[in-house]
Amino acid sequence: MLRYKADLRTLAFMIVTTGLLFWQWSRDSVHPILFIWGCFMAVSVTSMAHNHEHLGMWKSPLMNKLQDYWLTLFYGYPIFAWIPTHNRNHHVHNNKPADYTATYKVGEGNSAMTLLAYPTYSGMIQQRANLEYLKELWRKDRAAWTYCMSQIVVLLAYYALVFALDWKKALFYVFIPHQVGLNMVLVFNYIQHVHADEESPINHSRNFVGRWLNAFLFNNGFHTIHHMAPMKHWSLAPEGHAKLVAPKIDPRLNEQSFYWFMFRVYLLSLIFPRFRTVPMRPASMRSLPTGARTI
Repeated sequence: MLRYKADLRTLAFMIVTTGLLFWQWSRDSVHPILFIWGCFMAVSVTSMAHNHEHLGMWKSPLMNKLQDYWLTLFYGYPIFAWIPTHNRNHHVHNNKPADYTATYKVGEGNSAMTLLAYPTYSGMIQQRANLEYLKELWRKDRAAWTYCMSQIVVLLAYYALVFALDWKKALFYVFIPHQVGLNMVLVFNYIQHVHADEESPINHSRNFVGRWLNAFLFNNGFHTIHHMAPMKHWSLAPEGHAKLVAPKIDPRLNEQSFYWFMFRVYLLSLIFPRFRTVPMRPASMRSLPTGARTI
């Protein structure tokens, strides 16, 4: 019933994530390793939710809806929100001014301060898109509106239940992992687009092509090919990147290591300016003072 056998990995990750929650809940105290593992799995859930909202995992509409609810509980937000904020906005405008998630809205620079500010700003401004989407569904498709609202109700009921059972366990095993995942998915969006050129047909996104990161994030490091073919299944992204992106993209936008990028750009660059990213977007380049374009 799965569209692609590769989504057996998605199912395995979801089962592990669910089992890990029950395992931690059964313990009398917080185990640091299990807690960190739970936060890592929450980040994986964000990628699974993203992939599922682009291309439903199942051939059956009913199974896709059940998957929606399952992902919502572990994503920490109704996953219909991917439609107005990501599918219908980010993929249409791709970091241009009309994009709710445009990186330069928190500043033209790329520093630890802009990185830390971006998730809060972007998360808040995206609520506008969610509300407009719900209003649109209310006017045009009451059944779809009801379904989206049911995701909200299920998530709120879940929170009410777990906090009523044990607020400390709910905090550590549900709420904090949710917040880690929700913030990290915005961080990933930021670093994949900051200082790229949104006006270019191919240099609009930064890619992280390391094997381990993409195993963990279901190939979401291959971001350019995803924008070129949003409905392409995540398992096909490496092949598409190798054939259509890698030979043409600016090499600066092909990163082997996410961790080295983060360390280099947001820590080492404080001491060594040569590790700063170069702004490629034309609007940014025009606004820079003479001599700053080589930093």
